Amino acid sequence: MVLDTIEDETQTVAKWIEDRIKENVMPHEIGVFVRSGTELSRSIAAVQRTGISFKILDEHVETTGNHISISTMHLAKGLEFRAVVVMACDDEIIPSQNRIETVSDDTDLEEVYNTERHLLYVACTRARDHLLITGVQPASEFLDDLGVE
Repeated sequence: MVLDTIEDETQTVAKWIEDRIKENVMPHEIGVFVRSGTELSRSIAAVQRTGISFKILDEHVETTGNHISISTMHLAKGLEFRAVVVMACDDEIIPSQNRIETVSDDTDLEEVYNTERHLLYVACTRARDHLLITGVQPASEFLDDLGVE
């Protein structure tokens, strides 16, 4: 879902999480992923709006009962949740503008795009039952690949 502002994204994600909780998805069965630590504040703001406790996963990747897990996409591999939100899929965030700017030739650029696309794919496939992908205009070009409107 592509939204107009970060505030709209925060409200949408919070409402979506609350709806999953009403459907008996437990907090520890919910994961929220962002591209990097820079975007963590967006995911924290959305989860805080719900009033549900959360844990920011670190390299130990240990989920905690009755807490929503928040993490970067890099730590998503191997995890599974009933419900997943992939947030902040904005242009210049995914693919990472910083990575693109360091590229010196087209072959390397293609590799960066492939790696970034794979990173998004891994985060999205952590969802077993429910998936919400959000970004703010202008959204990542990768969302077109996923059919996100």
